[in-house]
Amino acid sequence: MSLVKQRKTTRRITVGDVPVGGGSPIAVQSMTNTFTRDVDATVAQIKRLAQAGCEIVRVAVPDMESASAIGEIVPRITIPLIADIHFDYKLALASARAGAQGLRINPGNIGDGHKIKAVADCAKSLGISIRVGVNSGSLERSIVEKMGSGAPAMVESALANIRILRDMDFHDIKVSLKASDVPRTVEAYRLISERTDTPLHVGVTEAGGLFPGITKSALGIGMILAEGIGDTIRVSLTRDPAEEVRVAWEILRSLGLRSRGPEIISCPTCGRCRIDLFDVAHRVEEALLNCPASIKVAIMGCAVNGPGEAREADIGIAGGDGNAVLFKNGRVVRKIDQENMVRELLEEIEQILGDPFLNCDPA
Repeated sequence: MSLVKQRKTTRRITVGDVPVGGGSPIAVQSMTNTFTRDVDATVAQIKRLAQAGCEIVRVAVPDMESASAIGEIVPRITIPLIADIHFDYKLALASARAGAQGLRINPGNIGDGHKIKAVADCAKSLGISIRVGVNSGSLERSIVEKMGSGAPAMVESALANIRILRDMDFHDIKVSLKASDVPRTVEAYRLISERTDTPLHVGVTEAGGLFPGITKSALGIGMILAEGIGDTIRVSLTRDPAEEVRVAWEILRSLGLRSRGPEIISCPTCGRCRIDLFDVAHRVEEALLNCPASIKVAIMGCAVNGPGEAREADIGIAGGDGNAVLFKNGRVVRKIDQENMVRELLEEIEQILGDPFLNCDPA
């Protein structure tokens, strides 16, 4: 029995050629950390993100030079680009006109009604979407004074800004309600999902470095998705953004919502292990990093928890003393020398998939 509830129905919009909401697959998003005005560096990072599985990318637009750079970036990439705007609505106008396929504005700092209308009218004329990005730390002063900065206040802000845009006859909207803590984030998404059919972009903001960031994101995003809420996701890490994409896909895979690339399972090792399993697992992961095919690969430390515990794997190895056994679907195929175990495992995977995929030299 699945622990994931049926997804709640939202309106369908598009970000470039990526459908969002309305039952479309949950899209994986990330954000560059290059200077957007550095066109070559930004393009290179976006291409690497796309290779990792990113489907929508966001770039910071702090100045007009960055907005102008979008016109050079978009023709060189293959995934839709969203311009992230704070404070200056003119940056949103310039980004849209330069070719951004979406805008993200923060209602707490974009300005008064006529500025929002200018952005909405521009976006509508160009056929691009807007994300209303609500963060707990940058809510409108009037709402904070009245309600504080908890989940109900975040929802109030989001609904108010959705109404503003819809009153301007702009409807290609998605919304996010992010806090830096899991309980407030989860509560906000629960509340908003009951009160609007607007597509929801899900994430925990300012989640932190590798360990706290993955933990908060897996819990927060995972809990929200398990309740059938969410149309796009972004994992926020103080790391290489490509790692955000990989974590996002693992969250989706763990919930049975989407799958991309190999699933690698490995044991935590114990005193029975006679091989450097940490190194073996790392080398296999690196080699399969950009393999898009779905295959389950097991890397086990000994015969005790090798083919038996990993019987659901398509292929795997279990280390011994100076050698390893190669197994497929829980059945031992042959023994291989420890020195060659990684290479032979990868060669076998290539044969199964029928296509070269190696990301690095496995030697």
